[in-house]
Amino acid sequence: MTASSQSVETRTFQAEVSKLLKIVANALYSEREVFLRELISNAADACDKLRFLALSKPELTVGDPSFAIRLAVDKDAGTLTVADNGVGMTEAELHDNLGTIARSGTAAFVEELSGDSKRDVGLIGQFGVGFYSAFMVADKVEVLTRKAGEDQAWLWTSDGIGEYSVEPAEKAGRGTVITLHLKDDAGEFLEKSRLQQVVRTYSDHIPFPVTFVEADAEGETLNKASALWTRSKSEISEDDYKEFYRHAGHAADEPWLTVHWKAEGRIEYHALLFVPSQRPFDLFHPERRHHVKLYVKRVFITDDAEGLVPSWLRFVKGVIDCEDLPLNVSREMLQRNPVVASVSQAVTKRILGELKKKAESDADAYAEFWKSFGAVLKEGLYGDGLEHREALLSLVRFRSSARDGLVSLADYVARMKDGQEAIYYIAAESEQAAAASPQLEGFQKKGVEVLYMTDPIDEFWVQMLFEGYDGKPLKSITRGGADLKSIKADQADGEPDDASKDEPGADQGAVAALVASVKLALGDAVKDVRTTDRLADSPVCLIADEGDMDMNLERMLRQHKQLDEAAKRVLEVNPDHPLIRSLAERVKAGAPGPAIDDAAHLLLDQARILEGEPVPDAKAFTRRLSTVMVKGL
Repeated sequence: MTASSQSVETRTFQAEVSKLLKIVANALYSEREVFLRELISNAADACDKLRFLALSKPELTVGDPSFAIRLAVDKDAGTLTVADNGVGMTEAELHDNLGTIARSGTAAFVEELSGDSKRDVGLIGQFGVGFYSAFMVADKVEVLTRKAGEDQAWLWTSDGIGEYSVEPAEKAGRGTVITLHLKDDAGEFLEKSRLQQVVRTYSDHIPFPVTFVEADAEGETLNKASALWTRSKSEISEDDYKEFYRHAGHAADEPWLTVHWKAEGRIEYHALLFVPSQRPFDLFHPERRHHVKLYVKRVFITDDAEGLVPSWLRFVKGVIDCEDLPLNVSREMLQRNPVVASVSQAVTKRILGELKKKAESDADAYAEFWKSFGAVLKEGLYGDGLEHREALLSLVRFRSSARDGLVSLADYVARMKDGQEAIYYIAAESEQAAAASPQLEGFQKKGVEVLYMTDPIDEFWVQMLFEGYDGKPLKSITRGGADLKSIKADQADGEPDDASKDEPGADQGAVAALVASVKLALGDAVKDVRTTDRLADSPVCLIADEGDMDMNLERMLRQHKQLDEAAKRVLEVNPDHPLIRSLAERVKAGAPGPAIDDAAHLLLDQARILEGEPVPDAKAFTRRLSTVMVKGL
C-alpha cells in the first residue's frame, strides 16, 4: 500500500455525501455492526461482476480463479481490513463511487434527511448507506484497489469529514482492500468471535467464502458460502431469508412477502423473490428498473435484464437462477431470448398468485401493501400486462363513498343496486377532493357506491378497460354518460316507493326557460346547459360531455404543459335546488336580462370554484357578487 512519487489528488466530497457522512460519523447507531454487512455485500457484488466478465475474458482471473472475501485485524494498529479479489476500480470509478452519489437510491435518501438527528439516524438504519456506513465505526478509511485487467492500482483515503484523496499505489493485487482505522469505542470489531457472530447473522448466505485470516495462518471460513436460493426451504430460517433480502435488495427493512420455489420441466430455474415492507426511495424513478438479479447456473449475469420482470413489478427484489441459458449470454441476447420471456411469464403469474393469497388471507396486511405499491401495480393494467389483466383486476383496491377501508371490484359488483348497469367512479387528486365533489351528491342520495380513483395512472388504465369488469362498464360520474334514472333508491322500512312524490316538484316549464336563458347568457363559455339528477345539495356543477376528456385528466395534462386549452364543459343545474327554483320563477315573471346574466355567470363561477379551478375574471366575479349582496341586503 505504498504510494508512488506521483502527486496526490485531493477533492471535496459532493455536498450530498458530506451531509450524509456528517450524520453517519456522529450517529450513536445501536446496530453499528451493519457496516460489515454492507462492506461484505459490496465485496460479493464485485466478485459476482468479475466472475461474469471472466466468462468472455478468462485472462482477467488467470492465477487467481477462486473468489473470496477476507477479514483481517491488526490489534496493535487498531485496524480491520475487508478485502476481495473481485473486479476492482479505476481512478475514475473511485471518484464516481466513493466521492459522489450517482445511483442506488442514495440521492433520494439524502433528500429525505431533515436535520432532525433522531429521525435521520432512523433513516440510516432503515436504508443502510453502503460503503459510507464504514464511518460509523472508523475515523479513517483507506481503499486500495486495482481494476481486473489493468496494471495501475489506486489508494483512496478519507477521514469522512469533508475531503478525500486519491493517489497511485504500488503492490496491489486484483480487487479491493478496505482498511478501517477503528474509533476507540469500536474495539469489539477487532475480536474474531464478534466478527464471526456478525458474519453468521448477516452474511451467512453470501455465495463466496468469507474468511478470517490471522497472521500467516490459513483463513477460517465464517459463512456457509452457498447460494441460498438453491437450498431446500426446510434448511432456511426466517432470519436467513431476511438477511439475504437485505443483501440482495440493498435494503434494511424486512420483507413483507417471501416467495421461494424451484421450477422444473421444460425450463428449470430457481427463484427467491421478496416484496418489501417499505416503499423504496427510487420506486418512481423515470427509468423504472426492476431489482431482480439474473444468475445462470449460480453465476451472476446482470441485475438489469430487460423483460425479466415487468416494470409494474419493479418493487420486487431477489434472484432468478436459470439453468437453460448459456453462461456467455449478452444483454442483447437476453432481450430476444424466448427462455427469458417464458421465465418472466411464469414468475409474474406466481407473484400475482401469491399476492392474491395474501389479499384473501390477511386483508389488513394487504391494505398496507396496497398503500405502498398499489399505484405501481395498476400500471400493469395500462401497459404490457394484458395477459395478466384478469389477475390484476382481482388485486386492485379502492376507497369508496360507501364505506371505510379498501374495496375490490368484486366487492363493488356484489353490492350494486337494482337497475345499476355500470361501475361508477370519480377521479380526483385526493380522497378528500373526491368526497367533496358535488357530482357525488345524487349517487349518495340513491345509495349508489362510487369508487375514488386518486392515482394519476387511474385516468389511463380505466380508458383501456373497454370490456369493463364482469361485464360492467366503468363510468366516471363527472362525465355525461352517468345516468341515475334507472337505479332504484334506498328506502327506509315503510317508506313508499317514491319518497318524493308528495313533495311539490319544480315548475318544469320555468326551469326550462331558465336553462335557455343561462345558456344564452353564457354563450361560448360552456358547451351546454342542462338539468341533472346527479346533484342533491348543490345548485350547479360542471361535467365533461360523454365523448370528451375527463376533467381530472385534463387538469393533470394542463399542469404538466401537455395541453394548452381546456375543453368547454357542460353546466348542469339542479332543478330542485331553492336557488334554481327561485331563479326559474324570476325568469317566468319576466326578470330583466342583466339580472339573469349576472346570475348565470355567478353560477358558472361557483361551479368552477367547486372543481378547484380558478375564476377566469376575478374582477367581474367580484362585481357581480357585490351587486347580488347589495340587492339581498
